[in-house]
Amino acid sequence: MGQNVKSLLADKEAVLFDVDGTLVQSNEMHASAWAEVLQRFGHEITAAEVWPLIGKGGDKILPELIGIDAESPEGKEITEARTKIFIEHYAPRVKAIPCASELVDYLQKQGKKIVIATSASKEELNAILKSTGLEGRIPDMTSSDDAEASKPDPDIIAAALKKAGTSADQAVMIGDTPYDVEASVRAGISVIALRCGGWSDEDFEGATAVCEGPEELLTELCRTPESSALQPTPPQGEAAL
Repeated sequence: MGQNVKSLLADKEAVLFDVDGTLVQSNEMHASAWAEVLQRFGHEITAAEVWPLIGKGGDKILPELIGIDAESPEGKEITEARTKIFIEHYAPRVKAIPCASELVDYLQKQGKKIVIATSASKEELNAILKSTGLEGRIPDMTSSDDAEASKPDPDIIAAALKKAGTSADQAVMIGDTPYDVEASVRAGISVIALRCGGWSDEDFEGATAVCEGPEELLTELCRTPESSALQPTPPQGEAAL
């Protein structure tokens, strides 16, 4: 697991969260949405080819997949179509990762400033939060709309730190892709990588710590010398993040 996560977070002021693959099960849906729209535009790209790039923004995905600048007329048209497809057909089916909401609630109760730091657009982010009943639960958010370049460039991390009103040494990033790790390292911030997005430990070079997902991370944060049980017990039937 690397560094003990409880000690890592103990004195930090802020926790920055990626969303897709970290708090919600949406990586596969993003890959499918990209493949669907690219095929409509005549590019024979499969979801399997897109999936390894999920975690980056369209400014990175389009040039790497089909050699098109996201700011070109065709790039903008593809991006707009993909956003529409994702919001209308995929976002309503997004589910939370177990214990994600409990993890966020726990950290907030510990006095941590929580800020979303995602490569998704604000429009997509809002759709995901709405579909999972999370609108307003995490009021401080930064997205690709707040940065010149998406992950693994550090721009979004820098924007989230500014939103949190803290410095890099007083914050921790939690994400699920190598791009979260690279962006955090480049921004000078510690990062906890989660395997629940589909990546493995070998992909997380540079991460300060690695956990399976929100449930294991919450377990470690709540662990006491007297007990290794998960506390608090996630309420049955509570809306998930």
